[in-house]
Amino acid sequence: MKKILTLMLVAALALCALAGCSEAKSGTVATDGSTSMEEVISVLGEAFMAQNDGVTFTYNPTGSGSGITAVQEGRCDIGLSSRSLKDEEKAAGLTETVLAYDGIAIIVNPANPVNDLTIEQIAAIFTGEITNWNEVGGNDAPIVLIGREAGSGTRDGFESITGTNDACAYRQELTSTGDVITTVSSNADAIGYASLASVKESVKTLAVDGVTPDETTVKDGSYVVQRPFVLVTKSDTALSETAQKFYDFATSSDAVELIAGAGVVAAQ
Repeated sequence: MKKILTLMLVAALALCALAGCSEAKSGTVATDGSTSMEEVISVLGEAFMAQNDGVTFTYNPTGSGSGITAVQEGRCDIGLSSRSLKDEEKAAGLTETVLAYDGIAIIVNPANPVNDLTIEQIAAIFTGEITNWNEVGGNDAPIVLIGREAGSGTRDGFESITGTNDACAYRQELTSTGDVITTVSSNADAIGYASLASVKESVKTLAVDGVTPDETTVKDGSYVVQRPFVLVTKSDTALSETAQKFYDFATSSDAVELIAGAGVVAAQ
């Protein structure tokens, strides 16, 4: 995977050179927010630094809610959110730019025989209406619900899509995508959700209503459990020259292949 991303990075830089991209010679770009966006934002940040000597790019993985607050309070240049901004956040002077679309994978332990659930079954499981795996074709074992903390963009997306807002009966509420994956991988009876871009072989991804999440099904909308990856900026405050150059690069056609290589679908 690293070799593929490296080759893609080299290709992207070559394209940029041919296109005569301008370089930022110094300065910093500070980003803060969604842990689900770690892979895509890291790839973009590395590419930007590679083509701009002397520039420092930082990413603080604090969660979507914290990233939105950070940009609002001026503690970072660009906030990262794995959910759309709420009306009150827009009214408070924030602007969203959709960078990419990501599937939210429903994950279980690889030993779990269940391979497919409907949206209705997923909602019933997470609200505690269905409590045993044998009710959905699995083993006779209690279902252990793993979710994200309040303020997480992944949680907001999952609950909004499944209609389970503030009704999920989580056993554990964890503070990062990686923690959810690790916990589900170590418990044969667990179920959770995580950014498709971050899913590892240590867990099994379920089909939803017969549709497996991948780049094609996220892009064509047939996989319904998906959400946007958003860049958040202040509406009335211009970005620094360096931060603006990163924003322009990340939302340009030069970044599409890098975004795809990170496992998500570019918005453009």
